[in-house]
Amino acid sequence: MAKVISFQIPKSQREFARYQEDRGAYFYDKLHQHPQLQLTVILEGKGQFLSGDYVGRFQAGDVFFLGENAPHVFRSDPEFFEKDTQLKSKGNTIYFDFQALENALVELDELQSLKKFRGFEGLCFQIQGKTAAQIKELFWLLGSSEGLQRFQLAFQLLAWVDQAGEDLVRLNESGLMRGLSEKDGSRMDRVMQFLLENRFKPISLEDVAGKANLSREAFCRFFKLRTRKTFTAYLIQLRISEAQKLLQESDWPISEIAYRVGFENLAYFNRSFKKICGVTPKEWRAISS
Repeated sequence: MAKVISFQIPKSQREFARYQEDRGAYFYDKLHQHPQLQLTVILEGKGQFLSGDYVGRFQAGDVFFLGENAPHVFRSDPEFFEKDTQLKSKGNTIYFDFQALENALVELDELQSLKKFRGFEGLCFQIQGKTAAQIKELFWLLGSSEGLQRFQLAFQLLAWVDQAGEDLVRLNESGLMRGLSEKDGSRMDRVMQFLLENRFKPISLEDVAGKANLSREAFCRFFKLRTRKTFTAYLIQLRISEAQKLLQESDWPISEIAYRVGFENLAYFNRSFKKICGVTPKEWRAISS
């Protein structure tokens, strides 16, 4: 049975800030959500980051901020799952639990600016520029902090996010996968796991609908309601995301890359790539190299 999408952070009910260091070959690979806000710095590793209608990549140095109950998964690249891999994935995260503040969030004038983060429910952001640099520098102090010092550092981080301006880049649309029920969350996790594991192979609508235990028509409605994309459009975006990585990291011909990520027609690959990325694969390789 697929894991339920609800994910409980191991923390005290009276703890506002929980710091966590993830170390291993790959990151937690199940689609999940939690009521705490999340600020994550990727130190090592790379892969695909999915949340709602957003399909993108993560790599070392990236900083992500997630609102309450934003379903998401940091899916490490396939080579990180190989049996004898020497690759490592490292990330540091702080979770903010506004429920632990109880009445303080309503009554204290100094905390009123925090209310804006309640409007971030279901959303994910990438933090860039000067704000990202400030956050990464402060994160090094979190591991050795505790008590009042950690509480102070947590509020400093939130203050920087609050003041980030254009450095805070929204990645997904609001209201798409916010607060999924246990049944829908488990169903969506099965679908995402299947897509991520088979995205470079031919996948029929019947195949993926079967994973959701739905008819073709019911699955199409279910999937588009939660991702704002058709199944075909989402699958193409997953493949283009992988193509971006291969164009940057390999010297393979574009035709070879198109085939490896699941496209049988080079012209269709080129059109799809330009539609999503705004440039041709050849131009992308020149820009990213």
